[in-house]
Amino acid sequence: MSAPPPAGAQHRASRSSVRGRVLAALVAVVVTVALAVAVLPADVRGRIGLDWGSHPERDAASIVTTQASQTTAQAGAVAVPTTGGLPSRSATPSTTTTSPTTTSTTAATVGGCGRRLGTSPVVKVTTVKLGVAVTGAGQQGDTEPLPMAVAAMPSGGSWLAWLGTNGRVYLGRLDCADHLVGTPTSFTGIDLEDVLGDAGGGVLLLTRRGECHSGPLCGGSSSPCNTMHMIRFDTSGHQVWDRQVTNLTSSLGGYDDGARFVWWYQHHGRLATSGTNYAAYFAVAITVRNGNCVDIHEGDRMQVVSTSGSLLSGHDSFAVGCSHSWDTHLVWDPRTRHYAMVCATDNDCRIAQPDPYRTVAAGACDGTLFGGDIVLAKRRGYWTAWSQEGMARLEHFTSGASDTTVRTSASSGHPHLVGYGAGRMLLAWGSGSSIAAQVYDTGTGKAVGSRFRVQVPDHDYQAFKAFPDGSVAYAAAGSSRTSIRIARVLPLSG
Repeated sequence: MSAPPPAGAQHRASRSSVRGRVLAALVAVVVTVALAVAVLPADVRGRIGLDWGSHPERDAASIVTTQASQTTAQAGAVAVPTTGGLPSRSATPSTTTTSPTTTSTTAATVGGCGRRLGTSPVVKVTTVKLGVAVTGAGQQGDTEPLPMAVAAMPSGGSWLAWLGTNGRVYLGRLDCADHLVGTPTSFTGIDLEDVLGDAGGGVLLLTRRGECHSGPLCGGSSSPCNTMHMIRFDTSGHQVWDRQVTNLTSSLGGYDDGARFVWWYQHHGRLATSGTNYAAYFAVAITVRNGNCVDIHEGDRMQVVSTSGSLLSGHDSFAVGCSHSWDTHLVWDPRTRHYAMVCATDNDCRIAQPDPYRTVAAGACDGTLFGGDIVLAKRRGYWTAWSQEGMARLEHFTSGASDTTVRTSASSGHPHLVGYGAGRMLLAWGSGSSIAAQVYDTGTGKAVGSRFRVQVPDHDYQAFKAFPDGSVAYAAAGSSRTSIRIARVLPLSG
């Protein structure tokens, strides 16, 4: 049996033991904090002063402001009644979800579909099996058919339209999970332009066969003369009315003086609504008599139709705006109660507002000038995307010349732009076999967060669409000729 240590040694041992326990506790706290920070969402790490990743778009983009900042507050969102659903008859689709950052499993949800709010963009891709063939998306020239389009429903679901291979345009309804429900309807049509949804159903913009008559043409080869139509459909996808928005009749053919029709020229178009009427802005052929023959010119046209299907005068409509014209885009502005439009034109080679011409941004007619979508700015005015020499730009304008230019680092000839919740917009562009995207602030034009990927193929002339809950969706080619992929960027919090 050993002797007990001296009293002083016992006290030193006791103090040493306490110091050891305190040191161990401090180490445990440090390790716990480090692990917690490592799994914090990116924007939280940013708020506490930590670097949450590189910002290639923020670093590369430059912003040039030439006029005073905007002052008027943007109107808030208005809730719209939910429409009923249809019984599901589709095969179970496949769904994949990707996120550039870690997200909480207990995140809040928003809207009638209960989509999860994130602190950074989360992309969900769903394959929709259609049962009928879709026109191929391989050819993307500006005179080629548009294969598909998607539109938001007030409930949070979607309308999906696609061009078949049998002279029909199909329309199907997607639920909150982007699954096809019910039986798709179809309409006679040789080309699809756009689809728009509202509480009562929605409208399609499509092309049908027309008549040319004799002309004769002053030169060049004859080509079929077609008509553009706005089709109103109900919540079941069935036609309510059909309104031609070109001007051909039994007595006025495409080769008759004064005709406004769809020829082989570029004729893509877009839809918008004020809530009390519908607007279509699209490119047209313009017939002008020249002695004993006719010349066919090209421009654009904007027509407005009432909820009952009647053509309306006024309401910012016009017979011909930009000429020549391509990349026609429009948006309804509830603050001014007017439609706002932009085109790309070789009239002074620019991005312009039509009727009357007002230059938004000067370009060059070198074959690389292309326009993009238009969205509402946070305070007053608009943002539009466009491209020159394969580099995308953002322009802020109110009426006429841009007052802010954002020279992005996006390498693209055909940029897409869409509103992405309150105070944000999403710029997207084809990059390799998928789509790259970057969020921007609609007040300052500054990039928000990091660039991310949308893992579906791009199409030069298709559009991302905004949804009431702050998400956006894009219809893309599927893995087979009878499927389409819906890429949804889920809404952001804050």
